[in-house]
Amino acid sequence: MAIRLKDIARDLGVSTVTVSKVLRGNTDISDQTRARVLKRMQELDYQPNMLARGLASGRSYTVGLVVPDLVHPFFAEFAKYLGGVLRKSDRALLLASSEENPLIEKQEIRALLSRGVDVLLVASCQTKAKDLQELVDGRTPFLLIDRNLPQLSANFVGSDDFKVGQLATQHLIDIGCKRIAHIGGRNLSPSLDRLKGYQETLAKNGAKSPPKYVITVEHIEEGGDLAGYQAMKELLKNKQRPDGVFCYNDPTAIGAMAAAREAGLRIPQEIAFVGCGNLRYAPHFRKPLTSIDQSTQQLGERAGEVALELAENPPMEPRKILIEPKLVVRQSTGGSRA
Repeated sequence: MAIRLKDIARDLGVSTVTVSKVLRGNTDISDQTRARVLKRMQELDYQPNMLARGLASGRSYTVGLVVPDLVHPFFAEFAKYLGGVLRKSDRALLLASSEENPLIEKQEIRALLSRGVDVLLVASCQTKAKDLQELVDGRTPFLLIDRNLPQLSANFVGSDDFKVGQLATQHLIDIGCKRIAHIGGRNLSPSLDRLKGYQETLAKNGAKSPPKYVITVEHIEEGGDLAGYQAMKELLKNKQRPDGVFCYNDPTAIGAMAAAREAGLRIPQEIAFVGCGNLRYAPHFRKPLTSIDQSTQQLGERAGEVALELAENPPMEPRKILIEPKLVVRQSTGGSRA
C-alpha cells in the first residue's frame, strides 16, 4: 500500500499541511520539524505523487528536450548529464528526436507542450527564428542548446563554435599543413561559426582558403560518417589535394579518414585530420583522432541549471552561455609528417 502524506503526519503528530510544506521546500517550517519529517519519509521510502503535486502547484515537474538525433553520441551524452541535474530536483526528462526534419521537430515540440512540460530545450534544425517562435506558446520557458538562432530572444547554452574552428585550424597550421580543407554543415549556427573560425584563422596566418577546399553537406549529425566519406572523395579529386582536414564532428572525420585510407594516403604523414566532439571512443579508432572537446558534461549540467532557473523564476533576461572548447591531440595529427 502506498504511503500517503497523512500517514507521515499521523506518525509524527503534525498536520498534513506541515508535511506538504516540507515536501515543497517552504521556509516557514522549523529546522527540527523539517528534519523529523524528512527522516520519516526516508524510513518509509516515501515517493511523492508527482501528478498530484503538479495539480496542486500548476507544474508538471517535467522538462522536454528535442534534439536532431538521439543516437548521436554527443546528444546522448548531453541528455545524460542534463538528466542528472534535473533528477536532483525530482524532475523527469522527456526526450524527442526531430530526425533533422523541421516538420518533425514542430510535431515533437507541440507534443511536449501539450503535455505541459515546465521548460522546453531544443537543438533546433529550423533555419529561421520565426519558425520556432511561432511554436512556443508564450507560457512555457524555452532554452536553445548547441544551435543558436541569434534573431530569437531566447536563452542559449552551447559551445564557442568560432573558437572550435580556430583551434582546429591553428593546430593543423602549427603541425605544418599548407593546404587545409574543411568539411562542414549548412545553415546552422555551429556550422557557420566553425567555418568562420576556420576561414579567419587561415587569413590570419596568411594561408589561402580556396572555395574548392570547403565542402558543406546536409544532415551532418545523423549521417556524419557517410557525409565525411563522400566529401573526402570529392576533396581528393583536386589537382592539389589537401594535406589537412578540419571536420565538423568526429563521425564526419571517421568517414573522411576511411576515404583517405582507401586512396592509399598515410595518416598523418600525408594528410592529417581534426574532428570535433571528442567522443569517448575517439582514442580507440584505427588511428586515434585529434578532436576538439566540447565539454559535453559541462554543457549538459549548465543547461540543466538554467532549465531549473527558468522553471522556478520565469521570465528571465535571455542569456548566451558559451562553454570553452579544448584541443585534444592524438595520432591523426601527431607523429612525423612527409
